[in-house]
Amino acid sequence: MGPIVVINPNSNQAVTDGLDAALDAYRLGPAIECLTLAEGPFGIESDAHVAQVIDPLVHMVQSRPDAAAFVLACYSDPGLAECRAAVSQPVFGIQESGTLTAMTRGARFGVIAIAEASVARHRRYIERMGVLDRLVAELPLGMSVDETARGADTFERLVETGSALVEQGSDSVILGCAGMAKHRAPLEAALGKPVIEPTQAAVVMALGAVLA
Repeated sequence: MGPIVVINPNSNQAVTDGLDAALDAYRLGPAIECLTLAEGPFGIESDAHVAQVIDPLVHMVQSRPDAAAFVLACYSDPGLAECRAAVSQPVFGIQESGTLTAMTRGARFGVIAIAEASVARHRRYIERMGVLDRLVAELPLGMSVDETARGADTFERLVETGSALVEQGSDSVILGCAGMAKHRAPLEAALGKPVIEPTQAAVVMALGAVLA
């Protein structure tokens, strides 16, 4: 059985390392391999960045015929449709997977975004999924992808923003950037509500597809 290949579409190795550590508990059978897209921007923080990584992602998945499944570990799900069209293996996007998982943990969910510019892009995606009525709100941290992965005050900002989402009625909270992965468990403990790390959610779905 081939590995589940998790691709970080930005070129920040710290984000990939954080994902790799966050997925340790899921290494129960198929190997999980975390890769960094060297051609990607340091952080995917705009529509232009999303467009920039589509072709390189397609080339990367096509170069791995040995993979059992792929996970595209950027919350904007760049290139998801294109990669699915390019390979026969299942391909999972983390925003789609995280949103679907959040809806199994409560009636309504909230999202923590890295920055205000991400909110509209994510909202359009949720609207295309047909579940906008399940979204309480998406609130930005006002940070870069790199800051969420390595910033000294990231966790405090996450608690503040997550608490605001819970106060507004969120039954679960989605971390809207792969750079936040290491904070999932402590944030869940702080909020007292389910916190969804979307790469973990996508890997669980990939495991289900592969093991089935």
